[in-house]
Amino acid sequence: MIGTRLRSALLTFSVAAGLAGTAAPAGATPATAVSCRGVGIDPAAQLHYRTETLIKAPAAAVWKLHTDVGGWPAWQPAVTSARRLDAGPLRPGSRFRWTTPAPPTPTTPATTLVITSTVGQLQPGRCVRWTGPAIGDGLRIDRGVHVWTFTPVRGGVLVRTEESWAGEQIETDPATAIRYLAAGLDAWLADLKTTAEAR
Repeated sequence: MIGTRLRSALLTFSVAAGLAGTAAPAGATPATAVSCRGVGIDPAAQLHYRTETLIKAPAAAVWKLHTDVGGWPAWQPAVTSARRLDAGPLRPGSRFRWTTPAPPTPTTPATTLVITSTVGQLQPGRCVRWTGPAIGDGLRIDRGVHVWTFTPVRGGVLVRTEESWAGEQIETDPATAIRYLAAGLDAWLADLKTTAEAR
């Protein structure tokens, strides 16, 4: 089992996107891009990652857990704070701010990233896409795009996600991004799966 600190470090690097090329964990090979209402990640971004998992829980319950942004710290060890910047149900235009610690790398210091996300597209129960920067002392992701889809299947829901990451600083060290980003996004999915299936 991955320790909480390591999981935090791994998820940190997935805050706004992925890695050079498209990859998938063993046993998962998403064939097509992930999109919400026809819009996906930034096609011009050099860094991106895509993955998926089957969650054996009702689709509505998984959707509710995932889109309750204020509740993220309760089930994601790497999210140290999260709050909505507006009221009401999550919808296009909704904004939220969340924080996560970033470990030091060969090119960046340890810091806390502050991510301000804005929902661009949303179809209740089916998909959500948000964008925004992640900023910390000595580390900046200029534009991250994160897309999630939730497809009911026999026995649960197939959750697919894809992220892209753009910015001069992060594009200078893709090897480090590759090492951390895939594992970070996979950890997010694993936490979502574990929490949803335990309810």
